[in-house]
Amino acid sequence: MAVNLVNVEAVSKVYGTRALLDAVSLGVSEGDRIGVVGRNGDGKTTLIRMLAKLEEADTGRVTHSGGLRLGVLTQHDSLDPEATVRHEVIGDMADHEWAGDAKVRDVLTGLFGGLDLPGFEKGLDTVIGPLSGGERRRIALAQLLIAEQDLIVLDEPTNHLDVEGISWLAGHLRTRRSALVCVTHDRWFLDQVCTRMWDVQRGDVYEYEGGYSDYVFARAERERIAATEEAKRQNLMRKELAWLRRGAPARTSKPRYRIEAANELIADVPPPRDTSELMKFASARLGKTVFDLEDVTVQAGPKVLLKHLTWQLGPGDRIGLVGVNGAGKTSLLRTLAAAARSQGEEQPVAGKVAVGKTVKLAYLSQEVAELDPNWRVLQAVQQVKDRVDLGKGRELTAGQLCEQFGFGKEKQWTPVGDLSGGERRRLQILRLLMDEPNVLFLDEPTNDLDIETLTQLEDVLDGWPGSMVVISHDRFFIERTTDRVFALLGDGALRMLPRGIDEYLERRHRMEEAAAATPAAPSQQSSAPVKSSADARAAKKELQKIERQLDKISEKETKLHAQIAENATDFGRVAQLDAELRELAGEREELEMRWLELAEDAS
Repeated sequence: MAVNLVNVEAVSKVYGTRALLDAVSLGVSEGDRIGVVGRNGDGKTTLIRMLAKLEEADTGRVTHSGGLRLGVLTQHDSLDPEATVRHEVIGDMADHEWAGDAKVRDVLTGLFGGLDLPGFEKGLDTVIGPLSGGERRRIALAQLLIAEQDLIVLDEPTNHLDVEGISWLAGHLRTRRSALVCVTHDRWFLDQVCTRMWDVQRGDVYEYEGGYSDYVFARAERERIAATEEAKRQNLMRKELAWLRRGAPARTSKPRYRIEAANELIADVPPPRDTSELMKFASARLGKTVFDLEDVTVQAGPKVLLKHLTWQLGPGDRIGLVGVNGAGKTSLLRTLAAAARSQGEEQPVAGKVAVGKTVKLAYLSQEVAELDPNWRVLQAVQQVKDRVDLGKGRELTAGQLCEQFGFGKEKQWTPVGDLSGGERRRLQILRLLMDEPNVLFLDEPTNDLDIETLTQLEDVLDGWPGSMVVISHDRFFIERTTDRVFALLGDGALRMLPRGIDEYLERRHRMEEAAAATPAAPSQQSSAPVKSSADARAAKKELQKIERQLDKISEKETKLHAQIAENATDFGRVAQLDAELRELAGEREELEMRWLELAEDAS
């Protein structure tokens, strides 16, 4: 019989006037693998922090079994900035000791790409202080996974991991004996790892058996039986249900829970995407040409990322783009975007990019665009347009589209400056779609978005008539929104993968095995590492300098926005301040481009 490791009894937590958790009782037993889902701000992180006794409950109690070995990954690490990676991850273990430990080797290889930590200036002896947030997070995760635990509590463990890293982490956690409680918006990861789900909603926590797919079916069935909020019930996750039930090409298993009930729920739901109809509509909007690349070379600074690339993005094409870090995914989109902005006048260093005359591109970058913090959400959308045509006779007002993206009537009057990071990301995507583009470039669109918002975005994109390229580490999102997957494997070529991300992982595994089996030439062994290390150190130093400059520019931009708000009625002063803002934006773009070039050299 499984032993209870943690008991949560009638726990409540109130922030201000809002009850995040209301008399919640739960338990975690040996062998449990629990995924925690819910909207941003509904209390997921608060729940697991109280579970781990990192935060006190207002009422109720949390008890741990005697001698519980607990490991926690929070969103903010407690690493010593003056310590080395070796000290924090390996501790006092001698080299022969940790190198002979299969688990240590697996963790270092899985999270860092090798035992020598390629990409870190001095490998294990790198000092933690100057490292980026993503690098620190991987170190904290490695520190936790190398230790022996009875229970692991993880808050967004897939953040800053690529597709390969997420796949490795899922496999690693499946083989561990530790119990697991995990907050994440990565639905593929939840399906791979979890056998139970906790859904945090408006102060309550609902429990479900199975992974994410099972949870979707069970939650829809619960809503159907309860028959509350009828309009919401009619639409609740039904398109996602249909997609999960019918299966996508890259999915390897069918959900187990209540297949008959699921069939009943989706009997009148059309396929999530009518590809042929959307192709016809996209061709009418775009003509025959969108982007045609002929013998193109893509560079970031002096580094050649892609060479002799001949490729076509046609009307209605929906492409998922995956690849190793530094292979050139973002650089490829930037090259195409530059050609589109200049109507084909700005060309790559070699080759030619032909741009269709009717192309209207919207590019969602990884950076959240700065908006006037005093604007209301609805105002920020209406600044773009009052109504939007989604195709096939579907037209929505700015307010209606706001509601589809989780901004209810009250939230639409919230100042932009009061929004969370995830809400600002949502607003950025919403403004892009409101401008009615016919080509979309989405670079890591799932960052900071909760699962419900992701499903809303996917529903909108399902019927969006245009061409689209998506860069994402979220396998579920790529499978749901795109029809074909292309990969950059780091060898300067772009390849189509008929079997999607599974094929990408297989190819990467074969490449790593081949590299491990091929000994380096003597000249490479003697001289290349020294040169590479020196280049990486120089790049890291300049990266840090640029990051400080970008921080200063952000501070100046914040002050200028405040001054614009104060002088709103003085048009001459506003024009002067706006010119200063544009100048800063130009400086920022140049610095960010240089940062990207250096990041390739430092990795």
